[in-house]
Amino acid sequence: MFTDFKNFTKISETMSPDNLVAEIDYCFSAFDNIIHKHRIEKIKTIGDAYMCAGGLPSKNDSHAEDVVNAAIEIRDFMLNYKMEREQKGQTPFEIRIGINTGPVVAGIVGVKKFAYDIWGETVNTASRMETSGEVGKINISGSTYKHVKDKFNCIPRGKIHAKHIGEVDMYFVERIA
Repeated sequence: MFTDFKNFTKISETMSPDNLVAEIDYCFSAFDNIIHKHRIEKIKTIGDAYMCAGGLPSKNDSHAEDVVNAAIEIRDFMLNYKMEREQKGQTPFEIRIGINTGPVVAGIVGVKKFAYDIWGETVNTASRMETSGEVGKINISGSTYKHVKDKFNCIPRGKIHAKHIGEVDMYFVERIA
């Protein structure tokens, strides 16, 4: 799963550095708690992007469902937080979420500040699910849909062009079935 905030750079230019760090920390700490509850591994954050994966480091058969459940909670958290910020007259962060399912390569890299990371086409496609999504929506690939279609209401979007990948079946997850 990848998440990203809409217009983050523009919004960040209107905030003090201390407030910006506090806002990102508030959101990402909530995300950390949500994914922990669903047995998902946080991979990393890069600026306003948050990356995590299910089924790592220990395989499980519910990884796709776990990630979609976490995405729903993250989306709902952000929608509630948006309303709070708007009521205070503050600019809200709005989120896009993308999910793909498939094999990845995982490992620990580096000498200083080493990091557990993942690579592969599955990761690239998950990133494209996020960039091809819409604000406040959870965009999943056809491969994820195959794993979760009986557990969630999914709205087909058809084949959407994803940069450097081509046409990909995409679906919006609306709610638990």
